[in-house]
Amino acid sequence: MTEKYLEPLERRNSGTYAETYARFYSDMLYLNAWVWGEEFEQSFPMEVNFVPMLHQTEEGKIFLAEKSTFNRLADFLRTEFYRGLALGNAPRQCHNCGRYFLLTAGYNMCYCNNVAPGELERTCRKVGAHRKEARGKQNRTPARKEYDRTYNRLKVRKQRGKISVDEWNAAVAEAQELLDRSERGELTDEELRRRFEEF
Repeated sequence: MTEKYLEPLERRNSGTYAETYARFYSDMLYLNAWVWGEEFEQSFPMEVNFVPMLHQTEEGKIFLAEKSTFNRLADFLRTEFYRGLALGNAPRQCHNCGRYFLLTAGYNMCYCNNVAPGELERTCRKVGAHRKEARGKQNRTPARKEYDRTYNRLKVRKQRGKISVDEWNAAVAEAQELLDRSERGELTDEELRRRFEEF
């Protein structure tokens, strides 16, 4: 469910999770009936007790706690998973290290806060996007490489005050248009390189 139904989501909150669960539930109802000839259920036996407990941080204070007992660990895990979804929290697999982390309501982060593989202090959240970008650069087309060089050259000119912000914006827009034309096959890589040299 997390891979096929939750991972592709763009918005992450309790309402979106409820709609996604409804799709998952109806798909599983259909699949179980069609393949196995049995009904799909999401009910888990548990026993609930309410007990008084001493507060852990406030001395002498008592509070009422809910004590739940499950017959199987899997029932407990599923129950907590669905309770989390109802509150807008869901597990997500880190795009850098592959471990799961809890994604809280309203956030759409791809990286966890664990120390990244091969690092001593930096977390996946700090290095993940940079590594993904570096991997993406390895697969760039010649046209994209030319565009990046031209973009960086124009950026340096703007930072040094050799061109105005308006000139910078116009040049970048023109460069993007040339890149789009190249990707549609209207310009060869050599033609694109010559046009970029004119900037």
